[in-house]
Amino acid sequence: MLAFSREVYDMLVSRARRGRPDEICGILAGSHGERAEVEGVYHAENVAADTRTNYEIDPEEQLAVMDRIEADGSEVVGFYHSHPMGPDAPSETDAADATWDGYSYVIVSLNGSHPFVGSWRWTGEAFEPEVVQLR
Repeated sequence: MLAFSREVYDMLVSRARRGRPDEICGILAGSHGERAEVEGVYHAENVAADTRTNYEIDPEEQLAVMDRIEADGSEVVGFYHSHPMGPDAPSETDAADATWDGYSYVIVSLNGSHPFVGSWRWTGEAFEPEVVQLR
């Protein structure tokens, strides 16, 4: 389960809308465990070759953000990115690029009349859906 506030939800959706038609991305901070709690959102620049259909965080920026999260007394909970044109689930590319076993991968999909925010945990081999709870 992944829990976050309405403020975090609204921030992710707003940033995804502003980033359209490109995918946006970043790192989620809070407490990591069976029930992960998201307390903060750290935006990152999308440096993928085609930002309209992929996302990539520069490794140096990713390390710097992860260090900042730890310095702030939090843990990395997972990662997020948007799908400006869908789908409402991880793509084959997302699965091929996933590397952090046991961490949440949040997708903000803007496909359709209402945004969809879903989360999946990477097992090392596949994404498993997880419940998203607003608190």
